[in-house]
Amino acid sequence: MADREANSFCRICMGSCGMVLTLGEDNRLKAIRADREDPQTLGFACFKGLQAVDAHNSPNRILRPLKRMPDGSHVEIPLEQALDEIASKLSAVRKENGAEAIAGYKGGGAFFTASAAVMLNDFLRALGSPKTFSSATIDQSAKAVTAGRMGTWGPGRIPNDKCDIMLLAGTNPMVSVNPPFDTRNPVKRMKEARKRGMKLIVVDPRETETAQFADLFIQPLPGEDPTLFAGIIRAMLDNGWYDRPFCDAHVADLDLLREAVEPFTPELVSTRADVPAEQIIEAARLLGGSGLKGLAGSSTGPDMGPHSNLAEHLIESLNVLMGAFIREGEEIPNPGAILPRYPRHAQVTPAGRWWEQGPKSRIDGSGMLMDEMMTGVLSDEILMPGGGQVRALIVHGGNPASSVPDQRKIVKALRSLDLLVCIDPVMSVTAELADYILPPKMQYERPDLHFWLYEFMIYRDSAFARYTPAHADVPEQSELTDDWYVFWSLARRLGVELQVNGVPLNMEEQPTTDDILALIAGNCELEFSQLQQHSRGAVVNSLPQYAEPAELGWTGRFTLMPEDVRAELSEVVEDIRQKAEDGSNEFRLAVRRLRETFNSVGRDLPATRKRQPFNRAYLNPQDMNSRGISRADEVVIRSAHGEIMAVAEPDPTVRRRVVSIAHGFGGLPDSHNNRGYYQDGVSTNLLLADVRRETINAMPRMTGLPVHVERKAQRS
Repeated sequence: MADREANSFCRICMGSCGMVLTLGEDNRLKAIRADREDPQTLGFACFKGLQAVDAHNSPNRILRPLKRMPDGSHVEIPLEQALDEIASKLSAVRKENGAEAIAGYKGGGAFFTASAAVMLNDFLRALGSPKTFSSATIDQSAKAVTAGRMGTWGPGRIPNDKCDIMLLAGTNPMVSVNPPFDTRNPVKRMKEARKRGMKLIVVDPRETETAQFADLFIQPLPGEDPTLFAGIIRAMLDNGWYDRPFCDAHVADLDLLREAVEPFTPELVSTRADVPAEQIIEAARLLGGSGLKGLAGSSTGPDMGPHSNLAEHLIESLNVLMGAFIREGEEIPNPGAILPRYPRHAQVTPAGRWWEQGPKSRIDGSGMLMDEMMTGVLSDEILMPGGGQVRALIVHGGNPASSVPDQRKIVKALRSLDLLVCIDPVMSVTAELADYILPPKMQYERPDLHFWLYEFMIYRDSAFARYTPAHADVPEQSELTDDWYVFWSLARRLGVELQVNGVPLNMEEQPTTDDILALIAGNCELEFSQLQQHSRGAVVNSLPQYAEPAELGWTGRFTLMPEDVRAELSEVVEDIRQKAEDGSNEFRLAVRRLRETFNSVGRDLPATRKRQPFNRAYLNPQDMNSRGISRADEVVIRSAHGEIMAVAEPDPTVRRRVVSIAHGFGGLPDSHNNRGYYQDGVSTNLLLADVRRETINAMPRMTGLPVHVERKAQRS
């Protein structure tokens, strides 16, 4: 049989780039390229997505289930035997310690597998445990906190193509696709936006690829986002540069906001954040006083830094001050494709504070966000004795030993479990610790839908949906599993029922992946069988939807300065007044994204290793010169919690007093299997403690913290 081509799409990240696959005579993936005819991504594909052939055919791929032996080695066992043993151990843990002793952790491999994206949550709920954790609550959970403290606008924000001006803070969509900017071929769409006249403000300690498009580039010290945005808000309010009619109608406490930001004068902000005062004023003018319709958004930069919930709250306050929302009578660009449509009234749904109801962590009393508990307390949930102590953990498509702050602590916690199960195609640092490793089918070996959980963030201009069949066969002699099957089969063994989209599954007769996907797409107005016929996806409902008038008598308003937000802002003011930062720590840490990696995914692929075998410490050349550091010198980066060694690399795009280094690298600390820095790099989480956490989402400080950098002493 000759080679054949097939259309599909990538599921590494939210970009969902259209791809053309070449499959060989054995129906295995042979080549891959971006689909120039794809209606959404327009011929774009990133470096990471183009490594799929090596990922599918990697000699490091796990092809059969593995069981950990007493000596720490792993041996192959049949899948059904592994599931029998796992179910037996889960049953014993549940019987002896209660359902809350069973927990789960999800990463990108779970979120981007449509048929199983919420199966871990559903499985644990069926057992009676609320303890689902994920990478989402150590990433940008501040956005959910902000919605819960501020309120939300029914029709949503204005779409990108209606923006005359945009502010992007701590995000680099030209390298790592991320809302609020368009995730579909971001470089092309940025060029188109600039060509039509959209102005751009970028806030970042590094002059990123995105910053190269900026009209105004503000380069603050990492961790000073609350200071900077409070200063911009003060300037907007002082000068009347905001949408007064919108705020008069929809904001409950503008005077409290005005009072709270009063200390943040341009001079104070300039000194603290180390940016020119005139940039603060110019940002305020452009956003609120230029007559331009604008939008502000952020990513991991502010949301992983100090006072991250406050930073995100202030950024979203900019949107309220600008009135950056779809108004009554305006069209909703994507009213729902897989997700159901519902009436969108031009009104504020008041702050819900969802975390105040429902299950609470026994560690710090934190509640739930996005149907999850807070990953910042996961280590303590495992290590702290007492009722509800986690004794069994299922890790679905994630790598908590790499991603959770205070790496030695999370590794200690994972080692202490009675049962650790990983659904993972490779031997990640978490999988090294696992009692069982269940290898799943990889993306082009399984049927799938788009990232339906957040489809509004991907397909912004229409009700677009896409399906792909399983194009490639699994490797010969392998025994791989569908991710969903793990949860369905364990639930069946444990005598509990699972549901998909509210529909109970038959727990006796095994469904297919397409059966699961059809249930997920049950609200789609295009029949699932019809959607399957569109190899490049389709607009599933072209009937427009418009923002409806506010309901009669509706009184909901935004709360821009509730009491707890005001208290957090007062902490920032007090910190500035006391100059609390240790003067011996001269630098601020800024974690960064690389073109070649997505967190820890794909680090061992040949092309990735050739370009990024380890994570370098990027420093401004002037800082290197002043400290006698040369390119390729080993430097020690030391925080109040720990230290790491990395190789120095000059980078003039990094501002002074900053060390920029990628996360997602490093082997297991203090392990004989650790191949060392020059093979695996080093985990930035060794610098991070998990004791200083935000309220509500227990978010640890993961960037913007003070560090000391010095050239490593050479042995004589």
